Amino acid sequence: MKLDIIGDIHGCYDELISLLQKLGYKQDQLDYVHHDSTRKLAFVGDLTDRGPNSLDVIRLVAHLVKQNRAFYVPGNHCDKLYRYFIGRNVQIKHGLETTVAELNSLDKQEFQQIKQQFTQLVDQSPLYHILDESRLIIAHAGIRSKDIGLFNKRVKTFVLYGDITGETNDDGTPIRRDWAQHHSGNEWIVYGHTPTKHVRFVNHTVNIDTGCVFGGALSALQYPELNVVQVPSQQPYQQEKFRSFES
Repeated sequence: MKLDIIGDIHGCYDELISLLQKLGYKQDQLDYVHHDSTRKLAFVGDLTDRGPNSLDVIRLVAHLVKQNRAFYVPGNHCDKLYRYFIGRNVQIKHGLETTVAELNSLDKQEFQQIKQQFTQLVDQSPLYHILDESRLIIAHAGIRSKDIGLFNKRVKTFVLYGDITGETNDDGTPIRRDWAQHHSGNEWIVYGHTPTKHVRFVNHTVNIDTGCVFGGALSALQYPELNVVQVPSQQPYQQEKFRSFES
């Protein structure tokens, strides 16, 4: 199995297209096709919010998944947008407001079309992917080895939000423990969610969220080669949004 795993996009559509091209994917009508037909794409979630073009990201990823050219797992922002679409009472903040503003510019038919595309994408995708005969796990914010194969509420919270303590930082974001430091399994766990300045390899885990929407880069991990391919962000740089680690 050969994959190009990308995350987190957060509406940075132009950077996504640049990254696909750099990875060797060529546009064929609505598809992006690699010259090596055995390669597929994978997305670690958080397609939308904060960035300038969330709806085109949804359209492209939904199409690629439907055509069996890509894998996808939902992130916490995906989960929140899904709940918005099905009429749950969610707060239009922490980035969702940018996606809602895009949605409000659509006519009724266009709105229904993007709603159907996105809700179907989430409905038909697993909470996390177990791939390559369990040698690779793709989970938005990560997962503990002992929980692989479980899909209960506790595991869903971890997969979507990471190892949260229940407390919050000064900016209102949840405080997260560095779960990767304690990972001892042989499977590779590829995730995003926590923006770091560089792709972070720790104990057979790889955090590929390099904060594109905060002015960092959009990154892909090539599996099984474990090469990193990046394109620079076109968004303003926000130093305070990046998580620092000692390792």
